[in-house]
Amino acid sequence: MKLSVVIITFNEERNIRACLESVRQIADEIVVLDSFSTDNTEAICKEYDLHFEKKKFEGYIEQKNAVAELANFDYILSIDADEVLSLKLISEIRIIKEKPAFNAYSFNRLTHFCGKPIRHCGWYPDTKIRLWKRGTAFWGGKNPHDTLIINNTTPIKHLKGDLLHYSFHSIEQHVAQVNKFSSIKAEIAEQEGKSASVIHLTIHPAFKFFRCYVLKLGFLDGFYGYIVCKNSAHSTFLKYAKLREKSKT
Repeated sequence: MKLSVVIITFNEERNIRACLESVRQIADEIVVLDSFSTDNTEAICKEYDLHFEKKKFEGYIEQKNAVAELANFDYILSIDADEVLSLKLISEIRIIKEKPAFNAYSFNRLTHFCGKPIRHCGWYPDTKIRLWKRGTAFWGGKNPHDTLIINNTTPIKHLKGDLLHYSFHSIEQHVAQVNKFSSIKAEIAEQEGKSASVIHLTIHPAFKFFRCYVLKLGFLDGFYGYIVCKNSAHSTFLKYAKLREKSKT
């Protein structure tokens, strides 16, 4: 089979080269859809043999559906700019390219936080469906958390190997994303007519931390596991605090 690898970017000069180096080993074409980056993302991408286009960012779901439409081949692999295919996963994809038996494939994603792989906290195995045959899936869900929606009749094969996610290089970067994503979630919740009570502001963040740190064994990830769980709880708090602020104004 021929495989199109599709990637969306915005100011990813720190990550994009490692991403491209990993996917070039299995891609028959690479398509990058950029949201008008202001750093060296475009220059780095153009060092490679790929199709590069720009489109105003309207949402993660919208952007990922748009880049998938640019793919020329029947099988599509969607990967984020801060993700890298592990050697085992590359080997698995090479095998199925020789004889594809399924229309959709899933694999686990292992996120690294400040250089440490997080194997608990509810962050792993974080199974994702990212490889599919055209016409069997589309991106949906709620921004900022996009989900690939698969046709119910489409069987899914799970591949060995991890998708390595290098999302956060510092605690400050994670806090910035928590602030950004909580604003998006609060806006969507407001559009859906939801409201936030004092219970939402107190009980929900506390349970989020308990779930991540105790039930999901976040304590086994040491110092950074604790930080991940605290930030996850704070994200829940901010979502409801911002939603309550919106209702009052």
